Amino acid sequence: MTIKNLDQFQKKITIRNLRPEDYDDLVELQKKCFPGMNPWTKEQIESQLRIFPEGQIVIEYKKKIIASSSSLIVDIDIYDEEHSWFDISSKGYITNHNPQGDTLYGIEIMVDPAYRGMKLARRLYEARKELARQKNLKRIVIGGRVPGYNDFKDKISIEEYVDRVSRKIIYDPVLTTQLSNGFVLKRLIPKYLNTDKESAGYATLLEWTNLNYSPTSKKKYYSSQPVRICVVQYRMRKIDNFDEFARQCEYFVDVASGYKSDFVLFPELLTTQLLSFIDNKRPGLAARELSNFTPQYLELFTNLAIKYNVNIIGGSHFVNENDHLYNVSFLFKRNGEIGKQYKIHITPNERKWWGVEPGDKVEVFETDAGKISIQICYDVEFPELARIATEKGADIIFVPFCTDERKGYLRVRYCAQARCVENQVFVAMAGTVGNLPEVENMDIQYAQSAILTPSDFVFARDGIAAECTPNVETVVIHDVDIELLRKARLQGTTRNWNDRRLDLYKIDWKE
Repeated sequence: MTIKNLDQFQKKITIRNLRPEDYDDLVELQKKCFPGMNPWTKEQIESQLRIFPEGQIVIEYKKKIIASSSSLIVDIDIYDEEHSWFDISSKGYITNHNPQGDTLYGIEIMVDPAYRGMKLARRLYEARKELARQKNLKRIVIGGRVPGYNDFKDKISIEEYVDRVSRKIIYDPVLTTQLSNGFVLKRLIPKYLNTDKESAGYATLLEWTNLNYSPTSKKKYYSSQPVRICVVQYRMRKIDNFDEFARQCEYFVDVASGYKSDFVLFPELLTTQLLSFIDNKRPGLAARELSNFTPQYLELFTNLAIKYNVNIIGGSHFVNENDHLYNVSFLFKRNGEIGKQYKIHITPNERKWWGVEPGDKVEVFETDAGKISIQICYDVEFPELARIATEKGADIIFVPFCTDERKGYLRVRYCAQARCVENQVFVAMAGTVGNLPEVENMDIQYAQSAILTPSDFVFARDGIAAECTPNVETVVIHDVDIELLRKARLQGTTRNWNDRRLDLYKIDWKE
């Protein structure tokens, strides 16, 4: 018998990364595997895919998801020996994923009961091992369930149960599989996942060692991850042309570079200084005329970022797009790339005097010194934006601001400090001082620019790493340590980020 078409006989098993469109199938699978336990939320899956897509793996068979695994990279040494699933997974959002860590930590694996016997768990563990080899990680660690203990918990202790499973006297559908796939049992963790009634809240901590791990590789491990920030408290004064503006900006970039800064932050509405030599004094028309300088502004700061090898947050600038005026902050990376963040919340004055319209997206930028967010002045007064940015992985929030007097300034300052405490992030804020007497709505300025921290023992006193003298043109330069944020979220006096009650409330961003 001649068979020309083998398609009817083929049964292709595909191992691939999870995709957003797999969410409904994944939840259906989870309900089959863990009845009675809450499945992944859409926000958790979106966060996992945004932060570490390579670690989220599924097995597809006949166009159906029949198995999956989730993981992240951590520095295992900074976690308590009796950590919980919520600690190690950041409540399932994996915002604690650390690309510089040395351990791949598995937070979930599941196989459709109807397809057991196809070695699907083995395939997933092999995929994890290959990922660990590719990323030159020292080990894989998992906190494993022991669901079989549900039938024995009234008869023997958990320690005896695990011992019997290890000696193959008792079969456990999870632990037995893990041991057969090369994982070594290290210890028991109580209260790992209290909602796991079958395991009585316990987990087994197991480890697989990567024999191909190369400690002499170029991979860096940080006990400290310092980032140097320069904030510019810029004095507004009358100028005669764009070249004069460019010279003043280059001076401050040169200073920041001379101190080997990673970032230099300029204030909001920096380019309104150009209005001091524009003839059209009607605010709305003048703002649109100001947007004509956009090409020169972009070229100036792109060249400065490359020339002085520093990432520049170029304050903010009015941009006219299809006859809509926006207040936009640009990030000029030292590799020549440009990012932009539109101001989302527009003040009554901006609407009244200039006709500014709001943006609608929170950006988080990947830089060579970590992930950052930009929130322009009024935006930092809305806690939802900082929460969303932190969920997307931002560790530093840059706030270019422009306020006319002390009360307005303090609204920005107090809210910026609150964002540090709520999200356990750093905030750098830079404002304008001086006067532009002939420019409508920009006649007076008040600022005390600063670099702010969370409030705990490992951070600066009063939560202030550095601050400028009020209302004088100057800079402050200070190092912040990203690693301290990670440790504070896990071991701080209070753990605001990890102690959020996501079972009670959440922030939904409407794309």
